[in-house]
Amino acid sequence: MSKILVIDDERSIRNTLKDILEYEKYEVDLAEDGTKGIDMIRKSEYDIILCDIKMPGMDGIEALEKIQILSPDTPVVMISGHGNIDTAVDSIKKGAYDFIEKPLDLNRLLITIRNAMDKSNLITETKVLKRKVNKKFEIVGNSPAIGKILDMADKVAPTDARVLITGANGTGKELIARRLHDQSNRSSGPFIEVNCAAIPSELIESELFGHEKGAFTSAVKQRKGKFEQANGGTLFLDEIGDMSLSAQAKVLRALQESIITRVGGDKAIKVDVRVVAATNKNLSEEIENNTFREDLYHRLSVILIQIPLLRERPEDIPELANHFIAQICAEYGIPEKEITEDAIALLQKMPWTGNIREFRNVIERLIILCDKTITGEDIDNFAKPLK
Repeated sequence: MSKILVIDDERSIRNTLKDILEYEKYEVDLAEDGTKGIDMIRKSEYDIILCDIKMPGMDGIEALEKIQILSPDTPVVMISGHGNIDTAVDSIKKGAYDFIEKPLDLNRLLITIRNAMDKSNLITETKVLKRKVNKKFEIVGNSPAIGKILDMADKVAPTDARVLITGANGTGKELIARRLHDQSNRSSGPFIEVNCAAIPSELIESELFGHEKGAFTSAVKQRKGKFEQANGGTLFLDEIGDMSLSAQAKVLRALQESIITRVGGDKAIKVDVRVVAATNKNLSEEIENNTFREDLYHRLSVILIQIPLLRERPEDIPELANHFIAQICAEYGIPEKEITEDAIALLQKMPWTGNIREFRNVIERLIILCDKTITGEDIDNFAKPLK
């Protein structure tokens, strides 16, 4: 049952609202002034708050400001018999969901409450989804190797320093990039990912910098590139070692000047983007082979983070196994399975050439094929790599 707090100094209005809202199946608490209302908000959670503006002591506007600090996601509907346009605008600017004048139009009030409830539910659902997404990209492990990397990432994250993440496929380079973004001052901005290896060389410039209408045969309309889409946030250039030399030159200019130009255009566009890059290649060798620009390498590698192979941190495998078992069983909607110590020991001895990606796939296979408990025999039967 949704819970509503009514803050009003007029007893008749409080009681009338309580009767109406309880008839509509809401749970209702009453407060006779702003001070009492704030005390109740500190002790309890409400789905919506109705607050009078003109009250003795703490008035409604002051109460609204405190509510925004204590419970910023709770919709607040201001009500007043002395309202005017300026008061309504001031309330909305300070974070109120809506403003209703007395005498109250009950139909409008109930519609406003329902709409505010919908907004509150959407906020809650969004938070749940964000938690699920964050859990999906959670970095698991307590080994010294992974601890060192996380410490470095957490130190670098609040800055705008460019980071180059290196490591084999499947080691979790994207997870580090997302951690850098989530713990940065840009976390409220976009996180835009570009897989440079998956985009044909003739399209990479359009993908990164956008294009103007008519720039090439299939350019039927203007399109913003990833740099513009990431404005105010983080641009993650994955597998940058596979980027063409011509695109590298333009990326270098964008990093140097924070300016890009769309393909087929001549307008300089200012962008505010933090670039995090990743590669599974040895860029020193690529530079020697003249397939990667040395000046771009130095621009990208203000901070270097090398991700270890999974087989280099076997002590993390028990925690990783339990993490993926819980995650995958939840996705499948089945009871969480257990794994024996001998099964863990066998997993720790495997080479894991595909690193975390391969490990998760194996755990998923075991969950599908095994009974309630994953045993050492199951590892021998279902998890051994092909020879």
